[in-house]
Amino acid sequence: MRRDVFQAIADPTRRAIITLIAVQAMTPNALAEHFDTSRQAISKHLRVLTECEMVKQEFQGREIYYQLEIEKMKEIDVWLDQFRKIMEDQFQRLDKVLYNLKTKKK
Repeated sequence: MRRDVFQAIADPTRRAIITLIAVQAMTPNALAEHFDTSRQAISKHLRVLTECEMVKQEFQGREIYYQLEIEKMKEIDVWLDQFRKIMEDQFQRLDKVLYNLKTKKK
């Protein structure tokens, strides 16, 4: 089943995992140490993140290290950018209204 990046970031634990591996690649055991949950639960979250292509696996001996796929983060940024533009436009219009109100008082 193909998942998208928004399914990956929908869960707070997965967002926390993304934050941790953004700093450095980590094994599932190392990740599990940061959470009050089972190693199995972390593995399920990693599976979702892998299916969403948010993380990639790197094998080093018998260990699997997970690292962030930064290109997938750009999909989120592109989606959010449309809202940034809307908000900036609204703030600019508000600035104009406030400026007009201020100049009328003088």
